[in-house]
Amino acid sequence: MPKKTQANIGFEDKIWKAACVLWGHIPAADYRKVIVGLIFLKYIGTAFNKKYEELLKEGDGFENDSDAYLAENIFFVPKKARWETIAKFAHKPEIGEVIDDAMRAIEKDNPKLKNVLPKNYASPDLDKKVLGDVIDLFTNMDMGDEEESKDLLGRTYEYCIAQFAAYEGTKGGEFYTPSSIVRTLVEILKPFSNCRVYDPCCGSGGMFVQSAKFIQAHSGKRGTISVYGQEANADTWKMAKINMAIRGIDADFGPYQADTFTNDLHPQLKADFILANPPFNYSPWNQEKLVDDKRWKYGLPPAGNANYAWIQHMIFHLAENGKIGLVLANGALSTQTSGEGEIRKNIINADLIEGIVAMPTQLFYSVTIPVTLWFITKNKKQKGKTLFIDARKMGEMVDRKHRDFSNEDIKKLVDTFDLFQKGKLEDVRGFCKVATTKEIAEQDYILTPGRYVGIEEQVDDGEPFDEKMKRLTGELSQMFKESHDLEKEIKKNLGAIGYEM
Repeated sequence: MPKKTQANIGFEDKIWKAACVLWGHIPAADYRKVIVGLIFLKYIGTAFNKKYEELLKEGDGFENDSDAYLAENIFFVPKKARWETIAKFAHKPEIGEVIDDAMRAIEKDNPKLKNVLPKNYASPDLDKKVLGDVIDLFTNMDMGDEEESKDLLGRTYEYCIAQFAAYEGTKGGEFYTPSSIVRTLVEILKPFSNCRVYDPCCGSGGMFVQSAKFIQAHSGKRGTISVYGQEANADTWKMAKINMAIRGIDADFGPYQADTFTNDLHPQLKADFILANPPFNYSPWNQEKLVDDKRWKYGLPPAGNANYAWIQHMIFHLAENGKIGLVLANGALSTQTSGEGEIRKNIINADLIEGIVAMPTQLFYSVTIPVTLWFITKNKKQKGKTLFIDARKMGEMVDRKHRDFSNEDIKKLVDTFDLFQKGKLEDVRGFCKVATTKEIAEQDYILTPGRYVGIEEQVDDGEPFDEKMKRLTGELSQMFKESHDLEKEIKKNLGAIGYEM
């Protein structure tokens, strides 16, 4: 019987609710750093303590040697920053200064974290009593299983980031891609051990976390991927660095935040897997500075929209036999303006498009518009063929604003791709269709799945046609009547305030 921990009773939600009490008058973006920092401190303290005890038992005097920790990708934690020190000050007025000092000490002993960690705990806007209560929650975690506890901290981080994304709305979309979308991308691509994974607009690093989880689930090993990322927003870049640290993933995000188009920090990289959720219809993107860039093999992307700049940037960084999974707004499927149609045609004729999945609306916290998943593959298994899936009716509303995919939904999409790659998939009207490049050319190289999959066959409900038409026309007549009544009422109300129609 599995050991019962606080993870079984919703520890993530417990931390979040405590966080909401602590929130006070601090802006969401600043408060996000407060919670992220506490999770980070607890994580590195857990990993450090385990190694410290091991070195102490060995008796060779290396327990205070930072190199002994760094050799195993464990952060060295100076005494003033260890969790037991933090816990002692939890309910003292100076707790804010203690945590800020702890962050500075960790950065000093771990150069890769320089200027990354939050230091806003001494802010007078932060209720120190409630801060102490949140610290108590972490202190009282069941740490009997160190690996399980680290995973719990990782899940707590991911949960809180998702909640902050929901609260921050459009801004939240800059650092968070819903986990069901990321899982769909990862499980269709199937990253393997010792591969290179790249995200040129990595946000808080969710693509890497899911890739590592997938590999661990299928090989039993953690940390067997080489991670490369880039992020233009300074705060988001820091979040990604912390996320990788909490997950124990050694990642190369470059020495600083930078714009991917004008300052590519990984110019020689050829990645096995590229996963990305670039900003939708991003503009301006400095096209005028990059007119002759070698990345635009299939055509110069227009200055007013970066969608095809992102696509070509990723193709440029793709290894032989490499695969891309990315999220784009639906407009990229059919646009013909400013040369985008010609670029799309060239990419299709190069036999790079393996699959297109139309997704339902309301999957994102930042926008309600529908999006599409693109799967681009070098040396794909089914030459000259592309899989189209219409998943717009999949998923369920988890609240009145947001939709999510279940495990069954994701499995259905993954199984459909697997059958396609094996050459065993049968077309299903309204859901999936395997189209040849010739068929796509006949559709003017437009990639909208609905053009290919068609409308699903309607099940006969047993109601005679004449009876159904009488019922439907009767309902329509009633709707027309109600519409006219409403029109009269509106005109009457407008007339009462001096406006005639």
